[in-house]
Order: sequence, then structure tokens, then C-alpha cells
Amino acid sequence: MNYLNIRYRNIRQLMLLTALAASPLSAFAADVQSSEIVVTAKPDNQAESKESRKSRTSDTASLLSNEPGVALQSGGSVSNLPVIHGLADDRLRISVDGMMLIACCPNHMNPPLSYLDPSQVDELRVYAGISPVSVGGDSIGGSIVATTRAPEFASAEQKHLAKGEFGSFYRGNNNARGANLSLNYATEQFSISYRGAIAKADNYTAADDFKSFTSTGNAGHTLPLDEVGSTAYETRTHNLDMAWRNSSNLYEVKLGYQDIPFQLYPNQRMDMLSNEEKRLNLHYEGKKSWGKLDARLYTEIVDHYMDFGVDKQFVYGSAPYVVAPGMPMYTDGKTTGAVIKADLELSRRDLLRIGAEMQFHRLDDWWPPSPADLTGMLFSATYPVPAVAAGMAPNTFWNINDGKRDRYGVFAEWKATWNPEWTTQLGARFEQVRMNTGPVQGYNDVDSSYNGVSPYYTALYNMYYKGYALSATNFNALDRERIDNNLDLTAQASLTPDETHTYEIGFARKTRSPNLYERYSWSRNAMALIMNNYVGDGNGYLGNPDLKPEIAHTISATASWHNEDKSREFRVTPYYTQVTDYIDAVQWDRNNNVATTNAANQFGILKYMNQEARLYGVDVSGRMPIGRNGLGEWSVSGILNYVNGKNLDTDSGLYNVMPLNTKVALQHQYGELENTIELVSVSEKTDISEPRQELITPGYSLVNWRGSFSHGNIRFDFGVENVFDKFYSLPLGGAYTGQGTTMSIAGIPYGITVPGMGRSAYIGMNCKF
Repeated sequence: MNYLNIRYRNIRQLMLLTALAASPLSAFAADVQSSEIVVTAKPDNQAESKESRKSRTSDTASLLSNEPGVALQSGGSVSNLPVIHGLADDRLRISVDGMMLIACCPNHMNPPLSYLDPSQVDELRVYAGISPVSVGGDSIGGSIVATTRAPEFASAEQKHLAKGEFGSFYRGNNNARGANLSLNYATEQFSISYRGAIAKADNYTAADDFKSFTSTGNAGHTLPLDEVGSTAYETRTHNLDMAWRNSSNLYEVKLGYQDIPFQLYPNQRMDMLSNEEKRLNLHYEGKKSWGKLDARLYTEIVDHYMDFGVDKQFVYGSAPYVVAPGMPMYTDGKTTGAVIKADLELSRRDLLRIGAEMQFHRLDDWWPPSPADLTGMLFSATYPVPAVAAGMAPNTFWNINDGKRDRYGVFAEWKATWNPEWTTQLGARFEQVRMNTGPVQGYNDVDSSYNGVSPYYTALYNMYYKGYALSATNFNALDRERIDNNLDLTAQASLTPDETHTYEIGFARKTRSPNLYERYSWSRNAMALIMNNYVGDGNGYLGNPDLKPEIAHTISATASWHNEDKSREFRVTPYYTQVTDYIDAVQWDRNNNVATTNAANQFGILKYMNQEARLYGVDVSGRMPIGRNGLGEWSVSGILNYVNGKNLDTDSGLYNVMPLNTKVALQHQYGELENTIELVSVSEKTDISEPRQELITPGYSLVNWRGSFSHGNIRFDFGVENVFDKFYSLPLGGAYTGQGTTMSIAGIPYGITVPGMGRSAYIGMNCKF
């Protein structure tokens, strides 16, 4: 199916949706809208509830897949990254129960939302347009606020309550299975709850063969041509919450623990073979005579380990020469933060929200030698002498040593309700970001003195000097401390002229400082470079200590029409963003440490660099009931997303920008039975990042069927994803690096996209007691 046909069908769907959702406008009632989208656990009229999505995924980010303006950048099966209006990962501000968590991994395998199982999420609040400064700084895109269930207390009549919930699921394509349990006990003043979830899955299969090889580099282990390697996972997540309250105060203690024994990655050269996360979250909320006070103190500790999983070659070399069993990579991260906010009710018209925030982030990223001991090993067949150094020995490689990233911020936000028609909001936020890191070292200390001593020592010099000793010496000689003073400004206005129309317009200046890996990944060794990559394109990345903060200027508007219960709604949001000092990447000559032009159609090396960028697009969404007959109630809903991103310095597309896409769903309800037929259409992706040699993906259309049945306290969810077993490539899936000799930059084939999952039936059950 070609691009023109898909685009024509998308346009027809949009026209149909617009016509359906926009009539009859005279039936609409007033309700002030904003650029904020809320996804809750409760059914919202004709819209699909989040409860029905939980059986289909173990990835919390995927709960946002049906929200206007949101796409998903593929990662591990429980660690996809949300993308809002073409901006992803650290460019978004994502909080989990008020904690601003940070990915502690050179491949960003443990993003904030991965620490919640979908069954533990009560609400996901998405700010897809202008994010208020009170929601968070250090970002240039939208914001996502994830919250677990609020504490529940017994009423005066109950004295105490005890309740629970149990759920399980099975998905056929990848043999995914899991269960979740929640228990709650409460009195009038005290509440304690436990929520736990486990999930496990094998690799999934595509709808057709997508590669020409079956080898994994591990003897006796092959993968079928349609099996997407390195997509298996296992995860265990636990939360224990306690709360106390009186007439005007609430105190909460939240304890979180997650253990992921493994999560494999189809678009990374490494796999996550252990990730242990522990967190403590203390929260106070109080009602005062002047308004509300909210304070939070939290800490998170992450122990992260990567190596090659079962689908990637583990042993490199053969005896009696150097044999390297894997490439162990460890990351220890600790994040401690404090936030205090106050809502001051100055008058019936004016609300002033002020606050301060501190966050202290520490990171150590080290790679032990492999092999741990070179004794008895020869260097190579060309130089059969005792090895004194090797590509990953005899030293520990320090990727980030004692990394520090500290933020100090203050903000003020004034909201004024001038009259029933007009509301405005102005905000300002100042942040200082302080970054530093300690001295580093490579896998060996081969320096310039090795050159010319003997053919063997000269070979060592040619292979390792620039990537390890020289790179480390140059990096250690730098003044590595960086201090950024960042300013955010927002202005929004909302007009409700009558009962059928709401209009909004907003402007924002947002700033984001680079992360530790963007500034401080230092080695010019090819193997080390390809292990520093959090975008999944198969290339290697070199950090840049001289990076400046990104500054984005965004203007966004929203027009919406809807009735009182939102069963009929039509919404359009155009936006435009200009980014100064956008952190993109340029092709890089790692040997001579200068910009270059990489060879076409193969993986290469890039360096982070500030450039200019702009993004614009539009989100369209709508829904409406279409009638009732003897078979039940019928409704239709749909969304259309379009974003265009361009690097103004290179005239190239920006990386991982979702092409034009639409979703149209026909929904049916008959008593306690619900059914949904969904059509998903995505255009061909041709507007790509040329420096990264991003892969083009064809357009496609998918049909999904979903159903649910509720009776009393029991709910069943079931359905079939990709009903017609359509083969397609994920537009934001990156390059397939899921099997083979992934340690070598050219050891795996270039040009294979990560395919989506083939047909998969699923069933889930949830029981409340």
C-alpha cells in the first residue's frame, strides 16, 4: 500500500470524524478545556477506559497510546518512551507520585514510567500543549504526571474497611503472562495498602519474515526469521503505602521496590539483565486558612546491570588468545529531591501558586574488565605473545565517575478568573542546574610511549591509545563543572464565549540542560561509543561538555466544542515550537576528533552538538454517540496527529518524529458487554534524520478488536490486536540490533527496522473483593 493511498484514507477519516463530532453543535454545553489530557482508571462516557488497556500491555507508557499528540519511542517491552509533539525522553517532564525521577543508564533503559506496573496507575495527566511552570522545569516538551491510587479511609459509619483486588492476564503472541494484587485496610484516620504485580514474556513474532539470518552468535541458539530477538522480559513491582489524616492534614509514606531480572532490547546493543529500584516518598498536604500547602521529600536508589542477553553473542575471542566473556556494565544512581508548593487564595478572582524545588542526582557508570584476568592469554595470532592489554582489559572502564547533576528551582504562577468567560494564567520559573563529574579511565593505559617500541606494542598503540588513554587524558584535563541558569515563562488565556465553544491560546519559553551522558560520555573507542546510545538507532555517540541548554519557544492554541458529559466532543490543537541550541548530533571522525561525513548505509559515530530546530503540527480528536438500537448503544471516536520537525542548520528531519497517523474506533455497549473495533493508519515515514541515517518505514493500516464484560465485582477483558496479521515496521522503533555480534559497530546488518507485533489474542481478568 503506497503513501498516497494511506494519506487519502486518513483525510477521509478525518473529514468523517469532523462531520460526526461537530454536529449537532446546538446540543453542546459549556466546559472549560485546556491542553491537559487526563487518563483515569474510570470509564469516561464513550471513551475507552484505562482499565481496558491494562490487559493489553505491561508498559505503563503504552497507556497513553490513544492520547492526542502522544506517540511511543520503542525501548524494552516495559520501558517505551513517551513522545509529545516530536519531543521525547529527557525533553519531557515526567513525575511519578510527585517524584521527578531520572533514567540511570547510558541507554535510558529505566525511564520513570517503567517503575510503575499499569495495574498500579490510577491517573495519567498529560500536558500536551503548554505545561504550567508549577508542573516542573528542566524540560522543553510537555509533561506527564503519573499517580497511584490515593489513600482511602473508612467513613464514620464504617469505622474500618478492608478490600482488595486481584487480576491476571495472558497474551498469545509472546506468551506474556502476569498477575497483580492489591490489599487495603483503613480506619477513619489511618490507611495502609499494598500493590504488587509480576509479568513475564518471551520474544514476540512479527507477521512475516523480516530478516535473512537466524544466528545469534551463541552456539546452538538461533531465532526464526519472523521472531523479533531481544523482546523478552520479566518484572516484579511492589508498593506499600501508608497515610494518616485529620480534619485538615494528610501525611503519606510511600515505599516502592522493583526488581527486573531481565529486559531485553531489540534496538540496543546491550540488554538489561538486572535492575533494582528502591524509593521512599514522604508527602504532606494541608488545608490552611489562606489556601493549601503541599510538601514532598523523596529518594530513589537504582542498581542497574547490563550485558548481552541470550539472543546476542556473549563470548568474543577463542583460546589461547584473549577470550572476553560478555561486557558487564554497571550503573548506580541515587536521586534525592524536595518540593514545596503553596496555593494562596488571594481573592475569589486570584490564585497565586508559589514553590521551590531541589533535586540532587548522583551517578556512577563503570564497566569491569572482561576478561577479569589476562593471565595465560595470548594477544592474537599475528602477535602470539602474552597479552598485557586488550579491548576490555585489564582496567575497569569508567564511563561516568561520580557524576553530579543538581537542580535548584523556584516558581510563581498567577491564575485569574476575570469573569465566567475569561481565565488567564501567568507563570515564571528560575532554575540553576549544576553538573560535574570526576576523572575517568579506559579499559587500558596504552599511551604514546608504546608507539615504535615493537610491532606488538605499536599494534596496541594503534588500537587503543586514542580511544582510551588520550581520550581520558583530554577529558580529565578539562574543567568539567558546568552551571546553567535557566528561565521558564508561560502565559495562557482561556475564553468561553458561550455554551458551545472554548478557545485557548498559550505561549511558553522552556529550558532544558543536557543530561550527564550528553555532556560527559568521553571515550572515542568505537565499542564504548555504541554503548552510549539512548535513541535506539545503532550508532555510537560522543558527549560534548560544551553543550548549552536547549531553549524552546512554543505557541499553542486549542479550540474545542463539547456537551456537558463529554460524550460529544471535537477538539483541535495546532502548535509551533522553535528550539535554540537543540541538542542534535553531527557525524564525527573519532580518530581525528573532527566532524566528517560517514559512509552511507552503515552504522556510524556521532557527537552531540547544539543546533537550531523547529517543530509544528496539529492534534485533532473527537467522539460522539451515533445511536441506539436493539443491539445496544453505538458511538465513534477518533484522533489525528501530525508533527513536522526539522533541523534548521542541516535542513534534515529530526529523529524519531512520528509521521501522520489516525485512529478511528467504533464502540458498542450492550448492558455489561462492550466491544470496540479500531482502525489505525500510519503514513510512510520519509522525513528522517539524515546524520543518524534514520531508516524509512512504509505506511500501514491495522485493525484491532477489543471487548470487555463486567458482572458485579468481576471484569473480563479480551480481544485481538492486529486482527489481519499485518506486517509493519515501527516508525519510532529504531534499528534492529536484537541478535548477533552486537559489540562490533559493523558486526550486525544495517538497515533492518524493528517490526511491530503480529496477530495476538489476549484475555485478562480482574476481581474486586
